[in-house]
Amino acid sequence: MPVKIPNNLPAIELLKEENIFVMSDLRASTQDIRPLRVLILNLMPLKISTETDFVRLLSNNPLQVEVEFLRLDTHTPKNTSEEHLELFYKGFSQVTDNFYDGMIITGAPVEMLPFEEVSYWNEMKDIFDWAKTHVTSTLYICWAAQAALHHFYGVEKVPLDQKLFGVFRHSTTQHRSPLFRGFDDEFYIPHSRHTTITKDALLANDEIAILAESDEAGVAVVCSRGGREFYLTGHSEYSPWTLHEEYLRDVERGSNIQLPVNYYRNDDASKAPLVRWSGHANLLFNNWLNYFVYQETPYDLKDVPHLGALNEPNATIADI
Repeated sequence: MPVKIPNNLPAIELLKEENIFVMSDLRASTQDIRPLRVLILNLMPLKISTETDFVRLLSNNPLQVEVEFLRLDTHTPKNTSEEHLELFYKGFSQVTDNFYDGMIITGAPVEMLPFEEVSYWNEMKDIFDWAKTHVTSTLYICWAAQAALHHFYGVEKVPLDQKLFGVFRHSTTQHRSPLFRGFDDEFYIPHSRHTTITKDALLANDEIAILAESDEAGVAVVCSRGGREFYLTGHSEYSPWTLHEEYLRDVERGSNIQLPVNYYRNDDASKAPLVRWSGHANLLFNNWLNYFVYQETPYDLKDVPHLGALNEPNATIADI
């Protein structure tokens, strides 16, 4: 089934070139289907690229998904036109009475700041708390994962000696989790960050389950409340060229940046990337939508506040 997105969103034409079926609001209104409603809080500077990355993944499944984009009320992005934001985004104050099947909160270019010094931190805390009662399952990605774990459980982020940058091999610690159904024993995820969360800090809280990790990149996938929240420290959603663009940007800025690990063929930046992660990225998002959104969400979204941890009352960590 196609993904439903706002009319004239730039991602429509970009994805059509990839033969990905997307549907505008106008056409979707003629179908008698209740689509899954997914809200995306896009905190990334390059809004259109991020929109395209997530719509690409959400569209590759048999479910109809209706995507809405969210912006902060207390922050104005510098790299996106106000016209684009007005056309395709809602402010948080416009959705507080709504309920959603799923939500995605992206990373943000503020990871070097203490959370409390981020200008929009208070609004982020409000959104985190709102999502717990208004969304069936939420994906927190990169900085958002660190921020939500800090807000909910007091987990502190730790600065790295150098940027974790590249495509790293991972394995699951919970092989029975439906989130990893169809996964191979090893899989790859891109990372691009200066901070991390430690395994010990997560293991100290029995409300948190570690689902996947990497010898090089550390903890990669974490969940709480049986899948009501997932925290992804990497960027499975990245397109093949995103790390290349980040690398060129850092070089132009004069940053002391190394080549992204396991990315370019023969570690040669003049050659195309070797894409190792897109198959498992599609599985990850499909499994999330199927097992933790579609199969768990109430038909009447107003019943979302009454949901407990998913898979209760017989859930175990291995079932998550």
